[in-house]
Formats: sequence, structure tokens, C-alpha cells
Amino acid sequence: MSEGFRISRLAGVTARRVDYDWPFPRDNAAAIADHWRARLARSPGMFDGTVLLGCACAVEAGIARVDLFPARYSSFIAYWDWGRTEGGVVNAFAAIVPWSADGAVLLGEMGAHTANAGQLYFPCGTPDLDDVRGDAVDLAGSAARELAEETGLTLPEGAATAWVMLAGAGQLAFLRPVLFPEPAEALCARIAAHHRREAEPELAGIHLVRAADGPEAVRMPGFVRAYLADVFGG
Repeated sequence: MSEGFRISRLAGVTARRVDYDWPFPRDNAAAIADHWRARLARSPGMFDGTVLLGCACAVEAGIARVDLFPARYSSFIAYWDWGRTEGGVVNAFAAIVPWSADGAVLLGEMGAHTANAGQLYFPCGTPDLDDVRGDAVDLAGSAARELAEETGLTLPEGAATAWVMLAGAGQLAFLRPVLFPEPAEALCARIAAHHRREAEPELAGIHLVRAADGPEAVRMPGFVRAYLADVFGG
């Protein structure tokens, strides 16, 4: 365990969309609306769409099976900001962890218009209805899509398919470490070129990490620090 997160190695992750009666939005409708207005005042670019939240997870024979249900983003962000945990509802998401050929992990700095402005993340996002395939939710596809949208990178041929699950602090983070054939500076140049083609990039920049305890760790969420401590030591 690192920083309160349980870390598990997985051979795979499957997810399904389920119906789930979550009373939090009904019981807190007025407060959620007020909170959303305050959030929009700070980050006007946010959109109150439908996201998928986790309500159950089981691991058997190295495969994680996750249940996800739809909710409004405004309800989720209030629930998250207030540190609530009713019914075991968690922020469940998948992310690619980009590793360079020379041993660096790439983190994105969230842009000023985003909900987590200034924080350092692996390129990722809360899954949404675009990731639903019938009753299934394509978490691997969600992770690859977010990587491409935020960095312009696509997965190299033969990329590893193993996962690392970090559970804790109201989150289920499914991380897929992927080794890219280029060194860190070349990857950064590719990402910078992608950002120059965007009107409003989601990321403000890319940071290279080669240790768990650098000065920028204070800007990383707990699951990122926990993963880095696990792989780099510290």
C-alpha cells in the first residue's frame, strides 16, 4: 500500500454499464446547483455532461470487473469536492501511463480552464457515454482516446496490455503503463506540435518524471504519487 492506495497488478479490466439508484443528486439538488455555479465561475469551460461512476468492483484471476452507472458531471464534481462516499460510489477511470525509451514518465499539466487546473496527471478522463458498447464500457478505449486527444500520441504496435489498479481515496484508477520507442524529448516535441494545432489544449504542458519525490509532487493527485512511489521507490 502506498499513500493509502491498494496497488494490484492485473492481466485485464472489464467494465459494464448498470442501472444504479444513487440518492445523492436527489438529496442535495440545491446545494449541487450552487456548487456548480461556483465551479463554472472559476472554470467557465466545464460542461455538465453525463459521466460514468463506479459502484462495484471485483477482482478474480487477475481480471477486474467494474460496474459503472451514468450521472451528471455536476453531481459527481460536488460529490468529489465534498469528499462524500455514500453507497461506495467512486471515481473509476482508466489512463495510459506513457513511459519514454529513456526511462521517464510523462505527466500532463491540466489547463487553466479545466476542473483540476495546474495539477499533474496521466492523460485521462472520467469515462462517459462515448465509451459504452452495448452493455459494456470500453475502459481501454477510453484511456487510448484520452491519450490521443490530450497529447496526439497513439499506442505503439505491440504495446503491453497489463494494468495496475490503485484503489483508495474514493478512486479506482486503472493504469496501463506503455513504453514508447522514442526518448522523452522526442515525445515532448510531438506533443507540443499537437498542442499548437489545437485552439484550446486541455493540457498546459508536459512534465517528465524520473523519481517519486521531485518538487512537483505536491501538484500530483494521490494516485499518481502512489504509482510513482511504487515504480521508482520512495
